[in-house]
Amino acid sequence: MSGYIKPLSDKVNREKVTFPNRFGTILAGDLYYAKTLDKKTKVSALIIGAPYGSVKEQVCVYGDELAQRGFVVLTFDQIGMGESKGEGRQVASPELFTESFSAAVDYLGTKVAYVDREKIGVIGICGGAAFALSAAAMDPRIKAVSSIGIIDMSQLARQVPDKSIVAGIKDKLAKQRWADAEAGKAECKTKYPEKPVDEIPDGLQPLWQEFFAFYGLERGWHKNSIKDFTTTSNLTFLNANLLNYIDEISPRPILFITGDKDVTKPFTDEIYKKAPNPKELLVIEWAQHIDFYDNNNNIVPFDKLKEFFTKNLNWSKAAYSRCVFESYFNAENAMTIISFQISDMEVSDKDSIDNTNTEIIIRNNGRGVIIDEWENLETVASNALL
Repeated sequence: MSGYIKPLSDKVNREKVTFPNRFGTILAGDLYYAKTLDKKTKVSALIIGAPYGSVKEQVCVYGDELAQRGFVVLTFDQIGMGESKGEGRQVASPELFTESFSAAVDYLGTKVAYVDREKIGVIGICGGAAFALSAAAMDPRIKAVSSIGIIDMSQLARQVPDKSIVAGIKDKLAKQRWADAEAGKAECKTKYPEKPVDEIPDGLQPLWQEFFAFYGLERGWHKNSIKDFTTTSNLTFLNANLLNYIDEISPRPILFITGDKDVTKPFTDEIYKKAPNPKELLVIEWAQHIDFYDNNNNIVPFDKLKEFFTKNLNWSKAAYSRCVFESYFNAENAMTIISFQISDMEVSDKDSIDNTNTEIIIRNNGRGVIIDEWENLETVASNALL
């Protein structure tokens, strides 16, 4: 398997690729696509954000399975990790880890001729899901996003019962910076064994038992992911809020996936409530957190992911405009709209709904507004509330 935790299907090609982020640092990735793919066509692409601390070889199942379902798939090592460049090594950064997703969009949209740059989606797993959502909020080129077993490291950093504890954490980490400067290198502890072991150590909390079951045992062990991030990396998450602008992902859709046995499910539930429409929540029975890493017991709903991205990466202008409009009229304190439907929409022009000249009559408290250009829907919808 050459370092990959799962074998590659004989139906899929995997190519080593590299691409720069906007700072010029070269990231390493794997590009997956079906052997039957016609490279003269333009197809949809998905970017996979690995769990926090994982490398691309540990999410290879996503590349393999989704390529078999017709997508071009890009997995990558975060900056300073695995085969990606970047100094220092194992230094976590909310900004740089989010930037990696946009850099992947740059690459797929300009260097892979058979990718339709208007049909690029993102899947983030565990900590990678928070970076994926943050990237989608910032980068409208990401047309749809799925969060799987999300852990928001910026939220987790401050998840303490008393604010005074945060001050203590800052003080301890600030002193560690003095120690790092004096030593000439950052403290970076080895978190998992140099070789995979057979048993989980005693005394670990439930979530850490799960992590060790993946990263420390043969199941998911990889030589490039045995170390923790530098100790002082946590300082940056204390001063960040990855999901502060999650509302700006709308009208692009979000699919949240978690498991009923996933100890991180409360994160998904809370973030799902905060997320804007359109959104979906899928809870997989009997799924533990790390099952989503490697598809243990076929727990990852790949067919649902195919359905979600096939639908949402192939939106018509009408579908996009409908969601733009709904995002206005679902807003707090917005006036009630009486009728605006494609299922709830009155279409005065009976031509195809994709026709850019289709006229939609919006009735807002008895007032009618005619839209004759989909591209102007956002402005018209806003004005209709005045």
